[in-house]
Amino acid sequence: MSYPPASENTLGLLAEVRASRSIVGGARRLVRPDNPHRASLGTAFIGIGAALVCAISAIYGFSWFVAYWPDYPNPVAAIGAWVLLVVVLVLAFITASVVGDRLPDWMFAVFLALLGVVIVLDILAIWDLHDVGRYATASLTAATALLLVITLRRPSDIFIATGVIGASLLVVMIVNTELSPDNAAAQLTSLAFAVLPVVIGVMIVRGFRSMVQVELDRVLVQSTVSAPRFAVGMLASEELARLDLAAEELLDSVATGRIALPLRPKTASVAASLATELRLHLIEGRRETWLYHAITESELLGRSVTLTDKGSLAGLLDANQRDGLLAAVWLLVNDHAKKTAVRTVQVSIGPIVATSPVAPSHKLKVPVVITTTGVQRNRVDPSTWDAIRRVGRYSDSSQNASLRVEIECFVDNPADL
Repeated sequence: MSYPPASENTLGLLAEVRASRSIVGGARRLVRPDNPHRASLGTAFIGIGAALVCAISAIYGFSWFVAYWPDYPNPVAAIGAWVLLVVVLVLAFITASVVGDRLPDWMFAVFLALLGVVIVLDILAIWDLHDVGRYATASLTAATALLLVITLRRPSDIFIATGVIGASLLVVMIVNTELSPDNAAAQLTSLAFAVLPVVIGVMIVRGFRSMVQVELDRVLVQSTVSAPRFAVGMLASEELARLDLAAEELLDSVATGRIALPLRPKTASVAASLATELRLHLIEGRRETWLYHAITESELLGRSVTLTDKGSLAGLLDANQRDGLLAAVWLLVNDHAKKTAVRTVQVSIGPIVATSPVAPSHKLKVPVVITTTGVQRNRVDPSTWDAIRRVGRYSDSSQNASLRVEIECFVDNPADL
């Protein structure tokens, strides 16, 4: 007699889903907020764009260098600054292409030191002209050269380096140039040309990383919608895999004779610990629903959403209802209208109430109540109401900047399945 392959294991978790969640768990580790790696966030293309901006800045600065060439009292230092700057830019671009995800500290230090030499040479070349803002070229381009590494270093590193360069140029301008209404604009323009592109670039990279992290979090949480009524979460799947491997190794050692019976006290203690942990995971897997895991394992939802589901009724919702409820909660929390607003969402599910005669047959009525703080009704995205409508019929009310949504959700009776 042959049996079809099991689609659900003893933990109540679909085999296909568990396999996919192992992959998802590995992906989750790549999107932690403290991970500076650009490859995991797709910022490589931003790095290419930053390099193009740096190249345009270099061409612009070099054109002014050529125009001012007859005025330089020390042309050797000026040409030396540009030669060194071109070498640094080329090496930095090549290094950024092959170094991988992060520029080592010592490379970053060498890069900054070489940029410092370029700035010193350029300032020496124009010192006797007493108008840094007008004649500085290589030093301003050296400041924008930090764009080449904005995806390879932490934003704080780039901000500190930019601040030091900007402050140094400002001090040189004040000391060397006699400020007047005629040349003040040139000084400010040159200083902004050196500092602002890097600051804007860092802000763009930071915003892009934040956006990608939120979207990846949404995709990872979405995988819980296809879970059975009771299941372990994505993070627990990794822990179960570890325990399963340890148990298999122990049993294999006993079967092959590497570990003799009866077990020694130390080995018996290890086996007992494995059994206890496995039992705990089995119990947790029979009490926790997909919505519990979606909230607790999400970095966004975990901070703002509270779930009350004593009867584990969220597991009775079908795929369309689950997707609608998760989308509604996500949209309520992830509203970017006011960055400083504090938003919280409380989701209460159950208890089951008696159905009316007009209710669909073989259905249970599960009340779902969503209560928010810091979310005004007129600021709720229309797609949020569409998502709530997929869960069931609803009514809403608001008071003191708090929105309350009561949903009548009809689910299949598990006794009839």
